[in-house]
Amino acid sequence: MKTTTIRRTVLGAVLLLAASVPAAAEDWPARNVTVVVPVPAGVASDSMARIVMEQVGKQLGQAFVIENRTGAGGTIGANTVAKAAPDGYTVLVYGGMAGANALFSKLPYDTLHDFTPIMPLGQQPLAVVTAPGRFKSLADLIAAAKAKPGELNYSTVGVGSVAHFGAERFNMAAGIKAQHIPFKGGEWLTEVIAGRIEYCVPPIATAIGALRDGKLVALAVGSAKRSPMLPEAPTLIEAGLGADAIYPFYSGLYVPAKTPPEIVQKLYKEVVKALAEPSVQERLTKLGVEPMPMTSAEFETFFKKDVADNIVLVKAANIPTQ
Repeated sequence: MKTTTIRRTVLGAVLLLAASVPAAAEDWPARNVTVVVPVPAGVASDSMARIVMEQVGKQLGQAFVIENRTGAGGTIGANTVAKAAPDGYTVLVYGGMAGANALFSKLPYDTLHDFTPIMPLGQQPLAVVTAPGRFKSLADLIAAAKAKPGELNYSTVGVGSVAHFGAERFNMAAGIKAQHIPFKGGEWLTEVIAGRIEYCVPPIATAIGALRDGKLVALAVGSAKRSPMLPEAPTLIEAGLGADAIYPFYSGLYVPAKTPPEIVQKLYKEVVKALAEPSVQERLTKLGVEPMPMTSAEFETFFKKDVADNIVLVKAANIPTQ
C-alpha cells in the first residue's frame, strides 16, 4: 500500500513538472528581459538592438532592457549570457561573436555550444574608402599596393575589429599586402581623410557622414548588391573580386543553450514581426542596416560557417591571437 502511494506521489510530481515547462514558456515573458549588448551605447550595433528589441517589448507587453557590458572584445558580455539561466530572461545581441571566437585563444565559454542562435537582426555592409583623388578606382588601389608590397597603410579601430577583419579579407582576395595601423579612437578615419593613411574598410554607417560630405570616397562596398546608401559605388564583386572579398558584419540574437524551444520559437516570431514593422524598417535603414532574413536553423548553419571562416582568416592573415 505504501509502495503504491509513493509511486502515485512520484508520478504526480513528474506530470506536474512536465506540465509546468510548456506553461512557463507560454507565459514568457512574465517580467522584464535583459538584452546584453557587448558594445558601447550609441554605436550602430547597439542602436540596432535598441530599435528592434524596443518593438518586441511593445508587442509582448514587457520591457526588453538594454545592458551594455563591454570589454575584452565583447567576450565579457557574451560570457554573462552564456552563464545566465536558460529561461529566456537574458538574451544577447552581438555583432562580432564569430570574430571574437577566432581572435581569442582562450574564452570563458564555448561559442558553438553555450548559445542558441535565434536570428540575425540585420547586416551592415563594409566599404573600402579613401580620400578624394587618392585612387581613381579599386583597381587603382590594388595596383598601387601590388607595385609597393607592404608599403601602403590601412587603418582600423583596433586589432580584431570588424574593420580589421574586413580589410584583411579584402587584402587577401585582392592579393595585396598592406600595413595595419590600429587606432583606439576616431583617428582611424580622420587619418584617411587627411591622406596620411591610404585606405580603410569601415561599416558604411560609420563613414556615411564623411562620405556624404565628400571627405571620403567609397571605392567599393562589401555586399551582394549595391547599397542604397551608396548607389554609385560598385560592389567588390563588380569591381573584379569574388564573394570571398566580402566580410559579413551582422548583429545576431542569441540565448543561452538549453533555453526551452518554445521560448526560442516565440522570441523568433516576435522579432520577425518587429522587423516587419514599417517604423522599425525606416529607423534601421537610416542606420545603413540591410535585411538578413533567416530561419533559426539557417542562421545556426550560417553562424557555424562564419565561425569557421573567421578562424581560417585569422590564421591566413597571421593576426595574433590574444
